[in-house]
Amino acid sequence: MEYYSIATILIVLSGIFGYINVKFLKLPITIGLMLITIVFTAIVIVIAQFDDTLLVREKEFISSIDFETVLLDIILSFLLFAGALHTNFNQLKVQRWPILAFATFGVSVSTFLVGTIMFYVLQLFGLQISFINCLLFGALISPTDPIAVLGILKDAGAPKKLETKIVGESLFNDGVGVVVFLTIFAIAAKPDAAIEFSEIATLFGQEVIGGIGLGLVIGWITYRLMKSIDNYDVEVILTIATVMGGTMLAHKYHLSAPLAMVTAGLIVGNDTVRDSAMSETTETYVDKFWELIDVLLNTVLFVMIGMEMLVLTLKGDYIYAGLLAIPIILLCRYVSLWLPIKFFAKRLDFVPKTTLIMTWGGLRGGISIALALSLTQEMHRELFLVITYVVVVVSIVGQGLTVEPIIKKLSKQVS
Repeated sequence: MEYYSIATILIVLSGIFGYINVKFLKLPITIGLMLITIVFTAIVIVIAQFDDTLLVREKEFISSIDFETVLLDIILSFLLFAGALHTNFNQLKVQRWPILAFATFGVSVSTFLVGTIMFYVLQLFGLQISFINCLLFGALISPTDPIAVLGILKDAGAPKKLETKIVGESLFNDGVGVVVFLTIFAIAAKPDAAIEFSEIATLFGQEVIGGIGLGLVIGWITYRLMKSIDNYDVEVILTIATVMGGTMLAHKYHLSAPLAMVTAGLIVGNDTVRDSAMSETTETYVDKFWELIDVLLNTVLFVMIGMEMLVLTLKGDYIYAGLLAIPIILLCRYVSLWLPIKFFAKRLDFVPKTTLIMTWGGLRGGISIALALSLTQEMHRELFLVITYVVVVVSIVGQGLTVEPIIKKLSKQVS
């Protein structure tokens, strides 16, 4: 199927499902769209019991979309830049050390804990999976998804300091999580080959440091170009060029595109840069444009997530393992956050119950599914894809619908 046709169908469905959500369900857009798409897919499956024409067509359509490439190579960069552009840079600067600890130490500890526990849990289902492949699952499921988090936290009413920690962590641990995943993937792909620690350190350093460095450079160049003119049309185009050109460079030189886009977005969105480089009109147009891009791509992404259900191998053991993985992942996240929060609580004013709120507010989303889709058959792709899908759906729907009342309830208890 042609790219234009695929994009057209996705946007038409997003528009229709988005209308249904706003008119009748009135749920947060990420939750509403995914629920409607899952229900739509379930109806197609029921209809297929009598006439499978529509089911066959929909399966062909889903199979024609390279979800991994579309999300990781295209959509993610735009969404991360948009998210970083509207993040409070000054608050982020104050909270930079705990956010850095969450995004590095937290992701690494969670990866190891989830991988280790799942290694033994899967054996209960008679599934003999190697430890390195379980670690791969730990790596792909540990990062919280900035797309899901940003979309749902907007209306959750979290205290600003806490919101900054959750959003900042999700923006950065995404990039770090992808690098950790790629590092473990390289080891798992060559189980019999000796891989030096220096190779792993080089890969990790090149992706992380190189990605942040690229983001700093292209963010600064964008700022200087915007400062030298006063034309909102061209300045909006410059921000688009920053994302597309920066992503292309990151892929070409094997740097972390997510970290580059987050860094560039934070620079361009910084209040100091805004005041010196953007007129009031330009600032309005830049913000509104990226808000629209954010909403559009979010709708397309979560419609795709809902439709992915059609291509899963839904075995009973796989689904049960996915349901069991949910509390395991939440527990491991709580443990991985506890030490950094304890350490920094003496230096920074943390909101009470921060560990609990961040554990429940750390949603999993499309990034985890995209990474699961990149696994090979030897890495038990079908098993981990089903487990990941179950975790993501429960995370977005279950945690997403309850994070707001939980934050409000805990805030009342504290006050």
